[in-house]
Amino acid sequence: MANDPKAPGEGFSHRTLERNVSLLGLLALVAVAIGGIVEIAPLFWIDSTVEKVEGVRPYSPLELAGRNIYMREGCYNCHTQMIRPFRDETERYGHYSLAAESMYDHPFQWGSKRTGPDLARTGGRYSDGWHVQHLKDPRIVVPESIMPPYAFMATRPLVAGDMRDHLKALARVGVPYTPEAIAAANADLAAQANPDADTAALAARYPKAQIRDFDGDPKVVTEMDALIAYLQMLGTLVDFKAAAPQETAQ
Repeated sequence: MANDPKAPGEGFSHRTLERNVSLLGLLALVAVAIGGIVEIAPLFWIDSTVEKVEGVRPYSPLELAGRNIYMREGCYNCHTQMIRPFRDETERYGHYSLAAESMYDHPFQWGSKRTGPDLARTGGRYSDGWHVQHLKDPRIVVPESIMPPYAFMATRPLVAGDMRDHLKALARVGVPYTPEAIAAANADLAAQANPDADTAALAARYPKAQIRDFDGDPKVVTEMDALIAYLQMLGTLVDFKAAAPQETAQ
């Protein structure tokens, strides 16, 4: 018949599938299941989905304490740490972010909302004094800034708790802190902000760790010391110039 949606010999048709909700749902489930298996199954046969990059290391105890303050104050709500591989971003902020740079972050600070600039490469871009003034009164150095002041950090002694427990917890989720690093965590925290301390072991455990008084007051380790130590480390561990391919001479 002319009006028969399935003429003799036509076999299975797309119209039949569209009119049978149960069959459509079943076949959709099968398609999703096959796609999921193809995506997930290979992960069981590889050690890591993140390609390691030379220079990336776990945070030092002082940097980790500063990172905790960064998250406590909600800095991530306005500042991302993820430079996307777009020309406008790389020209402003630097080399695009690598997954390996965040492999020890719990949680990572990726995002796309920026009320303030991205901070993935802020380490070494400004002096410690600039950061102190910016945190105390942002509009002194950036007149158009809408960032609130954090002057209280300059006078609040750092109370980080027992950093050995913090490092132990991170080690359980894969961050490669050694037993020696865990045992020395509290001493390493105090030593990194004391330029007169014996820091040879600290420097060996945490290559490129910046060791100095960060907030201008060497008498006490403050929250500002910790936060600036964290900010000054961001983006400094990987040598992108050395990793870039060299142009061959003509």
